[in-house]
Amino acid sequence: MSRKVKIILNPMADMGHAFMVARDLRAITEEHGNVDWSGTVYPGHAIELAKQAGEQGYNMVIAMGGDGTVHEVINGLMQVPEEQRPILGVVPVGSGNDFAHAIGVPKPSDHALAHALKGEASTVDLCLMTDEHGRKVYFDNTLGIGFDAIVTIRSHKLPVVRGFLMYLTAVIQTILLDHHPAHVQIETDQETMDDYMLMTTICNGGREGGGFMLSPNSNITDGLMEFVIVRKVSRAMMFRLVPEFMKGTHPHFTKEIRMGSCKKFVMCADRPLYIHADGEIFTSFGSNLRKVTFEIFPAAIKVVKG
Repeated sequence: MSRKVKIILNPMADMGHAFMVARDLRAITEEHGNVDWSGTVYPGHAIELAKQAGEQGYNMVIAMGGDGTVHEVINGLMQVPEEQRPILGVVPVGSGNDFAHAIGVPKPSDHALAHALKGEASTVDLCLMTDEHGRKVYFDNTLGIGFDAIVTIRSHKLPVVRGFLMYLTAVIQTILLDHHPAHVQIETDQETMDDYMLMTTICNGGREGGGFMLSPNSNITDGLMEFVIVRKVSRAMMFRLVPEFMKGTHPHFTKEIRMGSCKKFVMCADRPLYIHADGEIFTSFGSNLRKVTFEIFPAAIKVVKG
């Protein structure tokens, strides 16, 4: 018996390219049968659509878009009781597609869709952030505080370039224009820290921005979060670190970078924290959020991996 499937498409993913890709995939869904499509029309819409799909008895929800679409779909599915929660499928047609990379989904969209419709599901971990006001958000791949959050904010304002080049351009802008380290206190289940940092990233998956290998040892099924902290360094050193992050060789810079793993992570800062979750902006300029808590939920959701 074939699965009852809901595809949630973000037609604007990858600057609207996703709509054209989806149009060419109709034949695959017609061959499978029992597939319904829904398109998102505003931020947060995929959360609502995914939750509704679970309530309506769909066996699978396929996120067709980028990391932001997957992020919203997961946050919708996690509002559905576990025994009723649909399996997640991913067809990567966005700019970064980092979660798809983490779970090994085929890059060609037609292969990814066919695999999602027929593949076996297994569990992956999710992370949960709770801010000082009680607001909660799940993330499947990475959550960045400081530098890489500002990179995300800037990347959303680049209308011409696409994909990895978009993120790389935003990285260069951020190094030049937003070099403001924060004094932070951090407590994990393993250690405490008191330091100045430019960037802190909590990692479930290993890659972000379509090509920056922030956490080469991350495993989305090991029940642990990895953290990557860039201390207070010069602009010149940040430029020096960029190619290292692209290759995943930055762990050798032990003076500038601190890395580790944990199950719980609490951060307090002396200035507002700018945050992205899976590439979706959680707090931007004007926010005054200064404390966040993270925890890992092992085997939280079923996903069709590659």
